Amino acid sequence: MKKFYIKTFGCQMNVYDSMRIASMFRAMGFAETDDAKAADAIVLNTCAVREKATNKVFSELGRLRSNKKPDAIFGIVGCVAREAGTDAFRRIPELNFVLGPQTYHKLPEIIANPGVKLLDIELPGLEKFNALDNSAFKIHHSAFAYVPIQEGCNHCCTYCIVPFTRGRELSRPFDDVMRDVHAAADAGAIEICFLGQNVNGYKFSLANLIRETANIESVKRIRFTSSYPTEMSDDLIALFGTEPKLLPFLNMPIQSGSQNVLTRMNRPYSLELYLGIVDKLKNIRQDIQISSDFIVGFPGETDEEFEQSCDVAQKVGYINSFSFKYSPRPHTAAALMPGQIPENIKKQRLKILDGILNENNRAFNESCVGKIFECLVEGPDKTGKHLIARTPYMQQIIIPKTDSALVPVRVTSANKCSLRGEVVKNQS
Repeated sequence: MKKFYIKTFGCQMNVYDSMRIASMFRAMGFAETDDAKAADAIVLNTCAVREKATNKVFSELGRLRSNKKPDAIFGIVGCVAREAGTDAFRRIPELNFVLGPQTYHKLPEIIANPGVKLLDIELPGLEKFNALDNSAFKIHHSAFAYVPIQEGCNHCCTYCIVPFTRGRELSRPFDDVMRDVHAAADAGAIEICFLGQNVNGYKFSLANLIRETANIESVKRIRFTSSYPTEMSDDLIALFGTEPKLLPFLNMPIQSGSQNVLTRMNRPYSLELYLGIVDKLKNIRQDIQISSDFIVGFPGETDEEFEQSCDVAQKVGYINSFSFKYSPRPHTAAALMPGQIPENIKKQRLKILDGILNENNRAFNESCVGKIFECLVEGPDKTGKHLIARTPYMQQIIIPKTDSALVPVRVTSANKCSLRGEVVKNQS
């Protein structure tokens, strides 16, 4: 039997896309392998959000081309493919295919014609969703499922390459999304995570999707990512207080705590609006927690503007955040802005901000010791002796083996990165 190897870089949307790619290969009679040297087809599913991510992809391609089977089909899909285009073939002549994030469903064409090179980085809208059925949920039987509802972005932040790599916002029809939700639930998923670059901008109402999904008895947990502040409608905010299946956790990127930097980023919301949403959420549901994204060293960022980001991080008390040094990307306005910050200063600022965010994370984790949470089991840990599960706040928790997918767990210890817990067998 022929084998395929797939490596995923970047975001949760890519995790979903890789699941669909794997299901296509299985439908063609391939079996998956984690050994690229043994594979007859090799796919790198790529992310271009930062320059470092793109460089990692080409570094990996260089390593793989020297070690793969001579006749193995070999290529990239996703955002780096869209960014690099024909240049990818120049840099790595052995590539058989370069397919963008909306054209990977054409992989069977290259499998059927292995001697042909295939380049397709167009943005044909929702074609990939129409071309793929939802059998992937049955193949990848899991207690957890990603369900994309929207792709692309209209906000055009000056640092972001997503509008170029994934195109403008497109919302999947409501009924199509619900068919995927039902397919995932029928395959055993008890947690649904709705995905989109601007997920709460879903034009057919994310709040209504959540309500409809909550009516499915077997679905126990619902969440969504990633949200944009100006799209947090009152209807969606109120749902956190009325729908118990909606987890008390929200990722809402702020990117900077400086109003001036937000303006230069073309993120058209005020700090007052952002902090007001946080206050509304905490008033509606007292146990809710927020995570975020930050960029440090954006062009022109002063020491004072950086300190404002640190102040917001401390004020909100994010329990989990991703922070990055600003990385100039092609096809973005910020790459041409004056006032590019030296690398050593960006590095220093990231270290300071990470210190604050890590302390917030550690403090929250330690506050959970002694509490009981319903946790979703993901699978075995590296030792095979325990299980990895997720709390409602997406914390990783190590627990003893159990046969259940959703279990009550008492947190027994904590550190910055993870928790440990014991399964509660009889709750009073």
